[in-house]
Amino acid sequence: MANVVNRATRGRLRNSYISSIISISLVLFTIGLLGILLISARKLSNYVKENIGFDIYLNEGVSDADALFLKKQLDATSYIKSTQYFTQQDAARIMAADLGEDFIAYLGYNPLNAFIEAKLKADYANNDSIARIEQWLKQFPQVKEVDYQRSLINLVNDNVSRIGMVILVFAALMLFISLVLINNTLRLSVYSKRFLINTMKLVGANWGFIRKPFLLRSILHALYSSVIAIALLMGLLYAVSKEVTNILSILDPISIISIFVAVTLLGIVINLLATFMAVNKFLRLSTDDLYY
Repeated sequence: MANVVNRATRGRLRNSYISSIISISLVLFTIGLLGILLISARKLSNYVKENIGFDIYLNEGVSDADALFLKKQLDATSYIKSTQYFTQQDAARIMAADLGEDFIAYLGYNPLNAFIEAKLKADYANNDSIARIEQWLKQFPQVKEVDYQRSLINLVNDNVSRIGMVILVFAALMLFISLVLINNTLRLSVYSKRFLINTMKLVGANWGFIRKPFLLRSILHALYSSVIAIALLMGLLYAVSKEVTNILSILDPISIISIFVAVTLLGIVINLLATFMAVNKFLRLSTDDLYY
């Protein structure tokens, strides 16, 4: 009879552990997914910003050597990501391709100026920075005009800020819900052993001795949960990469590894804190209070 009871008790404990690990795994998977979304959103916003360019039109008669000197000056600055020089002939070919006809044959001459297309680093892709860059460029005798789309830059920055704020609020909300779920799951797990905790306390065991096996088990469960969560995240990334071929170029290996490490550490820290508080709660209770 005692063996049957012991087997039943072990079975309930095993089921409790498994359900706890699965629950925490799903929560950690959600946290990891949010981390991936946040990093992806940041990298995508930088990608969009760094593809915002402006054109520096050169005065007529500027030599290729002077134009390339200006290009090198731009490349040496801290705010320019890339530059490309287009001669008058290049500008004519681009215009002809856009119009679909050879306008030079109609006009009899090439009215276009050579220009340099510059693309900014993400931190400088705003109208204030470009305005300061424009004032600096106008000091060069080669420069005739600086052209950029102010309304487009404002639109991109406003939309990026708005989307980033929505993702941050959503991430904070999901993180709070995740913490509550993990805390409740571990509280229920410790609750099932409240009489064991009380018995150990009655026979004179100190609180540190009672807490130790619970804390060690919480670390082990966190590691199991983290492995499951990371496996799910890897499976999701693999499935998405099959549909969106460039998704892994947005998330570099260092970012992915950082997310996996963060998920593991966060799982361990949250489990330890929740277990520590749950065990302390039942350590403070009297024997009569355990039945309520």
